[in-house]
Amino acid sequence: MLERIRIVLIGTSHPGNIGGVARAMHNMGLADLALVAPRCEIITQDSISRASGADHLLHQASVHATLEDAVADCTLAVGASARSRTLPWPMLTPRELADRLPGECQASTSRVALVFGREDSGLTNAELQRCHAHVHIPTNADFSSLNLAAAVQVLAYESRMAWLSQQDAAPTPDTDDELVPHEELERYFEHLERTLITIEFHDPAQPRQLMARLRRLYLRARPEKMEMNILRGILTATEKSADKQ
Repeated sequence: MLERIRIVLIGTSHPGNIGGVARAMHNMGLADLALVAPRCEIITQDSISRASGADHLLHQASVHATLEDAVADCTLAVGASARSRTLPWPMLTPRELADRLPGECQASTSRVALVFGREDSGLTNAELQRCHAHVHIPTNADFSSLNLAAAVQVLAYESRMAWLSQQDAAPTPDTDDELVPHEELERYFEHLERTLITIEFHDPAQPRQLMARLRRLYLRARPEKMEMNILRGILTATEKSADKQ
């Protein structure tokens, strides 16, 4: 299970924080680190020092230009956020997230991304809307700011506790119904928006949060591959019908 959990850091500005995250991950048995558009050098004396023996995670970390690239193969993406700032999104506590992880990581094709934002501004609304759900760490309201490595440590700990709780549990039969990875969902959203514009249901000049609401709907539904094939087929048939009119 732990091998299927990826920690994604977006726009990290201090190498020491990346090193601190690597240490937190290695403490809890996580090894998949992805960096999106880091604003600092990754391998520095500070990052290696803060990693404190986990610097191999720094050397093997993947680097991506966009969040979409970093989570392309993931079947679940969860963004760490203090709040849902525009459109309400499914919100989990760290413990609720951990309770879901054994089931989410069961299939061999499963990948779960835990996404963390910039030290100074967190995740943007657009980035949060690319996550199936958000996770909120219930800190002291009078002093709620968490260091990046500390936030990762909380979720990594809960992930490990969920993994430990499964060690003595009977294995659950694998399922043939594979969930759609993130890159296929993004292609569907592009196809959906194009079709809605074609049939004049969606006006990009006056979006009224339509695509954000539809994105929330489908991310909440967690479509399987066969269901996605049906949905894409409906869009294709809709486009063909519109062309004939």
